[in-house]
Amino acid sequence: MVPMLILASQSATRKALLEQAGLAFSCLPAHIDERLLEEAAIDGGGNGRDVALLLAEKKAAAIAATNPGAIVIGADQTLSLGPTLLHKPANRAEAAAQLDYLRGKTHRLHAAVALVRDDVLLWSGVETAELTMRDFTAQERDDVLDREGDAALTSVGGYRLEGPSIRLFETVSGDYFTILGLPLLPLLAALRAFAPETLK
Repeated sequence: MVPMLILASQSATRKALLEQAGLAFSCLPAHIDERLLEEAAIDGGGNGRDVALLLAEKKAAAIAATNPGAIVIGADQTLSLGPTLLHKPANRAEAAAQLDYLRGKTHRLHAAVALVRDDVLLWSGVETAELTMRDFTAQERDDVLDREGDAALTSVGGYRLEGPSIRLFETVSGDYFTILGLPLLPLLAALRAFAPETLK
């Protein structure tokens, strides 16, 4: 019997990536206190990579705890500029402020993914991409935010690389799926290793 595969996320992007890969799964977003866990990780000397990995594992574990036998995929992404972590902007003003903060600098996106079954962490990993923004003008920023609309509020940093925000970038180094928030190739390799029946 093929175990149930669950994505512990409500991200439309992550859902689309798994669908495009031909996986059959359901979505059950995990409800955990992300900021509390983040603070604990940072206080313990962790960085953006550590936070992303911890949150991915905790999300997967939370859903696995109430779905016996299921293979649960947890995922999270953080954005760091030096020691500073950014979160999803609450409104357009915050999105503009985040873009201004990132302007002309190189930041990192850390995308983590974990596989949990019952109370066992089968596998987890984190990938990092580096992105450099142009020294864009306020008018260019506002034009992109106009084009993005509310979508700008769905991503940390206030931008979507797969949308009009690409105009604000100078260079991008890293795996495209990592930038979208799900290291898809490592995840598929882990499913082949730990739950090959989910790929049939």
